[in-house]
Amino acid sequence: MTQLRTVQVLGGGSAGGSAHVRSLASGLVARGVRVTVCAPAELDHAYDFRGAGAHFVPVPRPGGPATVAMLRNACIGADVVHAHGLHASVRAMLALAGGVRAPALVTTWHTRSHVEGPRGGLVRLLERRTVRAAAVVLGTSSELVDRARRRGARDARLAPVTVPASRTPVCLHDGKARAELGAVDRPLLMAVGALVPERGYGMLLDAARVWRDLDPQPLLVIAGEGPERATLQRRIEAEGLAVRLIGRRDDVAELLAAADVAVLTSRWEARSLLAQEALRLGVPLVATAVGGVPELVGDAAELVPWGDAEALAGAVRGLLEDADRRMDLAAAGRVQAGTWPTEDETIAHVLSVYDELSGR
Repeated sequence: MTQLRTVQVLGGGSAGGSAHVRSLASGLVARGVRVTVCAPAELDHAYDFRGAGAHFVPVPRPGGPATVAMLRNACIGADVVHAHGLHASVRAMLALAGGVRAPALVTTWHTRSHVEGPRGGLVRLLERRTVRAAAVVLGTSSELVDRARRRGARDARLAPVTVPASRTPVCLHDGKARAELGAVDRPLLMAVGALVPERGYGMLLDAARVWRDLDPQPLLVIAGEGPERATLQRRIEAEGLAVRLIGRRDDVAELLAAADVAVLTSRWEARSLLAQEALRLGVPLVATAVGGVPELVGDAAELVPWGDAEALAGAVRGLLEDADRRMDLAAAGRVQAGTWPTEDETIAHVLSVYDELSGR
């Protein structure tokens, strides 16, 4: 039997999707599969797909006929093309259209768009086109599977993605990390994610305003970069909030482990990287009850409604004032993390889909 060959396609390169493809590439290569990754060049610099044993084809982020042609050439001879996210799925669909012996198309939905108006209509159209072109749609949460089915997917399946835990040992409440962040004698709250409106940082700053009467006042640290930085920084300075924006960091696991509480305020998430890392480490988590978050965390986190800054502030205050509750959540988080698929199980599940589609 010939060696199975798959092409992994990334478009915008969300952190979750990119980390998943890095994990898939490494695991599939170890199982004898030939893997090609097509993605913007900067993603290979960040995730080292070549280091995982994959062949890497740099595909420019902007679309167009030339980009589609590059992707079509990369897919020649593949058994399965696996696109991650809507942007990548559109590219893969166009690249495979009209092929006499086109490989099977698998698409994974890691997240969803919240665009409204005319652009929202275009997104829904593209979702319908891509899921109907795919042999199998994999959704990382039940809500995404249901959404794909409503869009007309022929075969939509739940495929929870567990991103590998940090390989670097971390120390909980590490004094050095807390000193670096300026939280030696005060509680440390940690949020991670791109500085974009969908992350809910406006609500988080509303909550930080409520925390000003706590003694000692907690320090909120936000790791991430994005177009909202200037707006957030102006508000932090104008309102005198104990908040630090520290930009994009490569040591998020270490910083998160140093925190007393992790905070996730997104408008929507499927399988949040921050939530996974916090529960694995045993860091108490307060999160918005949106998308796949309740399914992911179970009873191992404090959940609050999206947009309710008072509920968010109250949940964080309650944890800071109750050490026993923090310890209970830390223990529950590790137990909940043990229920998630392992990295090997995630790879084996995807490979079983490939084998099914290629008739192996």
